[in-house]
Amino acid sequence: MQNSDGYTFILNENVERQSVSYENTYGIKISADLYLPKVLDQSIKHPAIVVGPPHGGVKEQGPGVYANELAARGFVALGFDPNHMGESAGSPRNITNPELFAENFSAGVDFLGSLAFVDRKKIGAIGICGSGGFLLNQAQVDRRIAALVTSAMYDISRLNREGFMDSYDKAEREKWLEDMSEQRWRDVDAGNPELFPGFPEEIMSQEEVDNLPLPEIAKEFFTYYATARGKHPRAVGAFTKTSYLRHANWGRLAHPEDISVPVLMITGDKAHSKYFTDSIFEELTNSPKEKIIVEDCRHIDLYDRLDKIPFDTIQAFFENKM
Repeated sequence: MQNSDGYTFILNENVERQSVSYENTYGIKISADLYLPKVLDQSIKHPAIVVGPPHGGVKEQGPGVYANELAARGFVALGFDPNHMGESAGSPRNITNPELFAENFSAGVDFLGSLAFVDRKKIGAIGICGSGGFLLNQAQVDRRIAALVTSAMYDISRLNREGFMDSYDKAEREKWLEDMSEQRWRDVDAGNPELFPGFPEEIMSQEEVDNLPLPEIAKEFFTYYATARGKHPRAVGAFTKTSYLRHANWGRLAHPEDISVPVLMITGDKAHSKYFTDSIFEELTNSPKEKIIVEDCRHIDLYDRLDKIPFDTIQAFFENKM
């Protein structure tokens, strides 16, 4: 639940959090939180980690959970809001764009590398849920990302390509494209883009979530984003309808064989997203790679469950691979 400081978790007593901002290469201001060990010798250089949120999440949720824990373990860590979301700039709001969301990781590397106490040769990254796919995409081309971790990885563009294009017959596909094209006219006439339905403004109980007439996967997301567990007012769970044309056109991760840096992929044995991790892991043919399957663990448990997220393994991975 959102605390008085606006975050869904408690800041570690040995960690300092600073609000920062910087621009990505498209000139969009990114809002982020920098997490530092309180006892940090700034006269020497330290390893650093960029942490991206689940698709639809904000820095006060999962990215902060990971960055807070990593800073307590000695890393400099950065959790960010994607462009057009949270406190980051970008208008209209709530656009999802695979190219921009991937670029956000490189922008985080830019920022961390500008700090005098960060070792530019030891900057890693973590992508949670949808950010895992965006991170892998950017790691195909940005060799400054020294090592990366995906947690409960989703390939959002693959999901949309397969869901709206590849699974449809020709007539269904044409109908969907025509409807989305007409949606642009509706947006023009309305003066702003229409969003898909999101999470309710009020906090729901778990019982209310359980009784929703929705698929179990959707209920799982409501369990995190709509209940006291993870709800945050800036994580609305709604993107512009026409955004998904970009993802369907972008398609699945294109060149996993181009990733050469060490990769650690984490998923849960009960995660509905597990197939993304399993399939991409096999396609990483040129990376030193590891896969961890956490027992009795759902997709959303890797957002915030400190008893499920294997931080000892993550710490050792970055210490040994960067």
